Amino acid sequence: MFNFRQPKIMITHITGQFVDIPNRRTFPAKITIDAGAIKAIEEVAQADDHYIMPGFIDAHIHIESSMLVPYEFAKIALTHGTVATVSDPHEIANVMGIEGVQYMIDNARDAKLKFHFGAPSCVPATQYETAGAQIGPEEIQQLMASSDIYYLSEMMNYPGVLANDPTIGHKIASAKKHGKPVDGHAPGLQGKYAEKYIAAGISTDHECVALDEAIDKLSFGMKIIIREGSAAKNFNALHYLIKDYADQLMFCSDDKHPDDLIKGHINQLIVHAIALGYDLYDVLSIGCINPVHHYNMRSGILRVGDPADFILVKDVKSFEVIETYIDGVSVMSHNHTSLEIKHHDIINNFNVLKVDLQLFKASKDQHDHPVIKAFEGSLITKKSDLKPSIIDGYLESNIDQDVLKIAVINRYKEAPLGIGFITGFGITEGAIASTVAHDSHNIICIGTSDEFMLEATNALIQTRGGLVATNSEHHKIIALPIAGLMSPNDAYSISASYSDLNKFTYSMGCQLSAPFMTLSFMALLVIPNIKISDKGLFDAEHFEFY
Repeated sequence: MFNFRQPKIMITHITGQFVDIPNRRTFPAKITIDAGAIKAIEEVAQADDHYIMPGFIDAHIHIESSMLVPYEFAKIALTHGTVATVSDPHEIANVMGIEGVQYMIDNARDAKLKFHFGAPSCVPATQYETAGAQIGPEEIQQLMASSDIYYLSEMMNYPGVLANDPTIGHKIASAKKHGKPVDGHAPGLQGKYAEKYIAAGISTDHECVALDEAIDKLSFGMKIIIREGSAAKNFNALHYLIKDYADQLMFCSDDKHPDDLIKGHINQLIVHAIALGYDLYDVLSIGCINPVHHYNMRSGILRVGDPADFILVKDVKSFEVIETYIDGVSVMSHNHTSLEIKHHDIINNFNVLKVDLQLFKASKDQHDHPVIKAFEGSLITKKSDLKPSIIDGYLESNIDQDVLKIAVINRYKEAPLGIGFITGFGITEGAIASTVAHDSHNIICIGTSDEFMLEATNALIQTRGGLVATNSEHHKIIALPIAGLMSPNDAYSISASYSDLNKFTYSMGCQLSAPFMTLSFMALLVIPNIKISDKGLFDAEHFEFY
């Protein structure tokens, strides 16, 4: 029978091999903990074989993308040695505004893991899409004054920064006034434009996909967050930075789907980096220490006087986590957390009542519009030379060429659809749709026929949000009633449903490993080169519609 260590108000002593990251040495030690804080660290002659080290930190994540509320996310992340996150509630804010941000803060309060939320800087993300809320300079000032808010989250409107937009300037000024950092989001930006963007007060970027881009931004004083998520994976391109720039780096996942989260979190990047031969203390500085300093986090990093937040690991190669401590209390031991089953409130903003088949029709005058080309493991898209079919005067999916119709349906009010075409998914019959559609989280749908797309869309309207796949034989759906983004259920049940949904999508011919995550980013207008919103096909390089 599993014996979980009961929570204690005070833990007197823990011994083990102490990983002293700042001083770059490991030695047998006794840790004394008093009232949730580190009282003493003493070197001893002998100690237990396990290693004592600071816990891992995800330096940029949207918890909503796990489809879990913070409390349920914590149950899994704690098993991987994650003790804290820098969490951007941008997704729920685009649906629910400040009410959504407060929901995340409140839900996280009893989760043990230390969530550090930011104030979403771009709600709506752009003027070229319909969001469910707006957060302007006054709301940012209100959020920045809160002790629950630690930073101004990713400033993705870099054209506005470069153009000295006064609204953006006011938001950045609010962060500076309260001594809180500003996160960046500027894929591909280099040279004098990157220099001006950074000079405005932008301190980080997690969107670099190429080494030269990252080095360029580092040269202007920016910190680079190396990302490895469910869809966007940049570790292989950027890990070379670890050797020379460890003090300017952090690790993040950005977006982590539930099936991936169950397998691992920031610990996976740590293991990978060590396996590549990088210095242990450099890697652990990136994954455990640097974010705490940059964001002024309330997490401890194993210094005398710090909150007693740390992990016990089997070794410093596999980093198998034995136990996780938060404020001196063991909250996870041998893959079991102390978090109890909990009811989660439901909030939402979903107003569209129905759509009809005629709305999915695409006139042939759109034939000259480019087709979106999606890629495995990337948020960036390209223009394809492929073309849709023309049938009875309308543009339709060209299944033989893997050109599928894509539509974005406004979930907040009755309106025309944004319609285009996409290649790279490989679906041969059926449709998939989702209300996880960055950044405004309208309904996004692709399919081989208007009829399948209508069926998938109406299924999501009925559940007020979720993920769905349908063809002539089967229909599978995951309901996400919390803002159309999250489930009130636990990670294991959502992961099982999500894996089953993905397998069904693969059986429909889909060629992408994370089809729903990739689909969600086709509406992300701030990432080049071509995307789509509820208002139409969008040129993400020149910030204009086709």
